[in-house]
Amino acid sequence: MAHPLSTRSFRLLFIGRSLSMLGDSAIPAALTLAVYLATGSTGALALVLACAMVPKLLLLPLGGVVGDRFNARTVALTTDLVRCATQLFVGAELLSGAPALWQIALAEALGGAAGAFAMPTAAPLIRGTVEESGLLRANSLMAVVAGGARIGGPALAGVLVLTAGPGWAFVLDGATFAVSAALLYVIEVRHVPIPRRSLIGDLKEGWGEVRGRDWYWTSLIAHGVWNGAAAVLMTLGPALFLHGPGGRGSWVALLQTGAVGLLLGSLLAGRVRPGRPVLAANLGGALYVLPLCLLAAHAPVAASVAAYGVAMAGLGFLNPVWETAVQSAVPAHALARVTSYDWLLSLAATPLGYALAPLAASAWNAEVPLAVAGLLVGAACVGTAAVPGVRRFGAPPAEVPREAGTPSPG
Repeated sequence: MAHPLSTRSFRLLFIGRSLSMLGDSAIPAALTLAVYLATGSTGALALVLACAMVPKLLLLPLGGVVGDRFNARTVALTTDLVRCATQLFVGAELLSGAPALWQIALAEALGGAAGAFAMPTAAPLIRGTVEESGLLRANSLMAVVAGGARIGGPALAGVLVLTAGPGWAFVLDGATFAVSAALLYVIEVRHVPIPRRSLIGDLKEGWGEVRGRDWYWTSLIAHGVWNGAAAVLMTLGPALFLHGPGGRGSWVALLQTGAVGLLLGSLLAGRVRPGRPVLAANLGGALYVLPLCLLAAHAPVAASVAAYGVAMAGLGFLNPVWETAVQSAVPAHALARVTSYDWLLSLAATPLGYALAPLAASAWNAEVPLAVAGLLVGAACVGTAAVPGVRRFGAPPAEVPREAGTPSPG
């Protein structure tokens, strides 16, 4: 089996995506500091973050249609250029010393809209540059980079903010998008065109591909619950740690342990080939029940930190295994639309968790929503084992006869 990086197109894609992921990972910390330092208002920060998120949520289904109608390379290149321009603009505003909040919010809204068209192209870009036998390794490589960026990005942002100012983080991110666009320009990506039809027809066909696969839509529900539960932990966890024996350092230790776990899980995914990949991926997601329930039970800090590392290793394993299964089983002409629904549910569940967690904590206490979130994510992920398509996906034909229409990962 040839290594994916031996293929020129994927190698250049990998370099470009790696750079843009590193630049992007520095933005949340830089944006938070920049807006708060400029305005002194958490409301202003919430406005900017909402301007980036809302267009992305609203336009994701349309982004999936565009990703299938046109070559994913063309769409990704265009969105990289748009995001390059918006990040450079925000960087220039911050470096000017007198940033206008409405201009930053507008730029972030444009960047969020571009992200809605960029995100569904991730799977078609990999599938269009890698042979099927190398998909799992390619997805694992991308996940490893994402995990590494998660560790290095905030540190990079901190260095830039403390030494040069937050504006330079945006300039750096804009530069990475420019490099990524240049690399996309010189690669070739296989594309299966779809017949011309109305926008509604394309959306219906994409939804039909989702609805017709019980392993897919049931797993999406489980993944959505996971994202909502993660938002609950990120909302309530800091207060529990800051008022506990470990203080601020224990919360930082938890986040760093999680980042390392994510990286290790991604590496593991590239070395194993589970016989039932969808089931294995979802069981990896079920590990998130551990830190949620331990925090709810006021377990020792070391146990909660270790449990979070294990849970994030499960996520690191889940992501590339799941993405490989989807890329192998979903027809190439519908891949962007199908994955756009995955992104939509994941992104929508996160702010829902952010909103509900403090309300539940004020009505009862922080332990109740943490415990409920743990039970829900465990039941949702493990519960997919009861779905026939989840159990059969990847099963040897001699063991389970494959019914008509049941996907095979190849």
